[in-house]
Amino acid sequence: MEEVLLFATVLAPILTALVQLVKKTINMPTNVVPAVSFVLGIALGAVAYPFTDLELVLRLWAGGFAGLAATGLFEIGAKREGTTK
Repeated sequence: MEEVLLFATVLAPILTALVQLVKKTINMPTNVVPAVSFVLGIALGAVAYPFTDLELVLRLWAGGFAGLAATGLFEIGAKREGTTK
């Protein structure tokens, strides 16, 4: 479990920058940004196989944790309206 948290810590800043890039380039409702961040985190964890020896399931967990950390876990339940651009 420590390896998963360590890998999520490495992925979180990369994913934060990627989510900000998506928010600035694509016009989407602000209430779907946490879901997009979570999905991007899982995808980033899956394609990070050359950088770690973790199994796929553990990389997916780390990506999901990093996705939740990238937008802030508290924003998932927040009611927000408008768009990102």
